[in-house]
Amino acid sequence: MTNVYDLPKEYSDPRHAKIAILPVPYDGTSSYGKGADKGPSAILRASQYVELYDIETATEVYKRGIYLEKAVTEKKSPEKMVAEVESRVADIIARDKFCVMLGGEHSVTPGSVYAHAKRHPRLSVLQLDAHTDMRDEYHGSRNSHACAMARSSEAAPIVQVGIRSMDKGELMNPRLDKSRVFFAKDIHDNDVWMEKAVGKLTDNVYITIDLDVFDPAYLPSTGTPEPGGLDWYRVLRFLKKVAAERNIVGFDVVELLPRKDAPASDFLAAKLVYTLLSYRFAKA
Repeated sequence: MTNVYDLPKEYSDPRHAKIAILPVPYDGTSSYGKGADKGPSAILRASQYVELYDIETATEVYKRGIYLEKAVTEKKSPEKMVAEVESRVADIIARDKFCVMLGGEHSVTPGSVYAHAKRHPRLSVLQLDAHTDMRDEYHGSRNSHACAMARSSEAAPIVQVGIRSMDKGELMNPRLDKSRVFFAKDIHDNDVWMEKAVGKLTDNVYITIDLDVFDPAYLPSTGTPEPGGLDWYRVLRFLKKVAAERNIVGFDVVELLPRKDAPASDFLAAKLVYTLLSYRFAKA
């Protein structure tokens, strides 16, 4: 696929487009469901059917230009994949493009965080996820999907939202600050936490969205589904607030494991990307 959101050439030309979509079809360390490497292509296919007028913001963000980058190709080594992601993202943002990365498993995130942290010294990372992903190593790798936020936190402070599953050993990680963790059990039925969460972010924010932040009733197609997740509108209200009060410098959407019998998950992911872009550029 050479296009995204079925855009005409005038809005998908990389020479003029403001927004770059970088697929990273990597699934080298996942430990439960396999198939996240098919996630980027499923999102891109579903994107062809997303309506381009955003009702909520009354905008057409595609007119900023959205183009598709060549996918990251490293398939075996998570360390080499992270390095390739960092290099590719650094090149994209050096050309003054806004980079959206499509995973793949969550191990793809640190490379993008590293690139953005070097460009924005006072960066913070907002993680929407069912899992803390704060293990220092997992199954012999420090770059496993279960270590994604441990590695990311070495480059920038993090705020974690929607968490409802973790290993007891992660509590021993000195980088895990429970005052910056917003557990799903406390936030799933109210919005009072949002102001506090945004208040813990720096001016420049990188967002990583593991799709298992959503309850499986809304999005069943993910590698490690967890009950008790957030719903579509609560996630959107929070992201809209972040976009209004902070400068989102980039984001990724990861851990879609597409299933032929559940295409709605693919479309939700494609719609989520477009909606967050609409929030981000509505005030630009």
